[in-house]
This record gives sequence, structure tokens and C-alpha cells, in this order.
Amino acid sequence: MRVLVRVKPGTSRTSVGGRYDGPGGVALVVSVAARAVEGQATRAVLEAVATAFGVRRSAVTLVRGATSRDKLLEVDGASADRLSELLG
Repeated sequence: MRVLVRVKPGTSRTSVGGRYDGPGGVALVVSVAARAVEGQATRAVLEAVATAFGVRRSAVTLVRGATSRDKLLEVDGASADRLSELLG
């Protein structure tokens, strides 16, 4: 399943949940404590999304948006029901 995410780097804690209505459509909000430096935030996002969906980290891959706040991820084994829960 492909999932649009909106990243908030440099927050006080990592969390996955919430809805962002952006130009690309509805995106899942992912807040990470890591800064947007040298891919640290992107790596933290991939780990947080894997945990939120209950899949291994290797099941989550970045499709688009390596240097953007808006990213498209491929999550193998993700449930549409779980995505709906996380979007709120």
C-alpha cells in the first residue's frame, strides 16, 4: 500500500497520527525528533511508520520525497483499516 505522509521534523517526541490535507491529497502526519539533516528525519520516519503499522522496517520504502516534508512511502503488509485509524 502506498501512503502519503507529511513530516514534522525536530519535534519533542516521535508520533504517527493525524491528517494533513495537502496539495497531493490526504496525508498521514508523522512527527519525529530527528532533525532534517543528512537524511536523519527520513530514516526516523521510515522507522516510525513501520512501528505504527506493525511491520518490519524493511517493509517500508521511500518512493518519493527524500528531501521534502511530503513523502510517498510503500508499506508492504499495511492494513487500510490501520491507516484509517491513524488518520483519525
